[in-house]
Amino acid sequence: MWSAIWFWRKKTPIEPHHTPKALIVEGPYRVSRNPIYLALVMLTAASALGAGSVFGLFVTLALWRVLDTRFAAIEEELLKETFGGEAESYLAQTRRWI
Repeated sequence: MWSAIWFWRKKTPIEPHHTPKALIVEGPYRVSRNPIYLALVMLTAASALGAGSVFGLFVTLALWRVLDTRFAAIEEELLKETFGGEAESYLAQTRRWI
């Protein structure tokens, strides 16, 4: 919720692959460029570990890979196109995951 609130505050779309109207660098975005995706991966991993499921860990790795390549990387390119040097600076200073 904390991450999502920043989209509302900045009046920018939260949906993946939509053109952003603001570059969010506050709140959880100071620590990770993708706190929502990070939370999804962590919840999936916790569920797999809680269930003692090795298969669940493979699902977690697959989810991470999809989020990293099909969402995070593409969204970062869109940030560069939209915000130029400001986005470049943010991307250089903040880790994609942790």
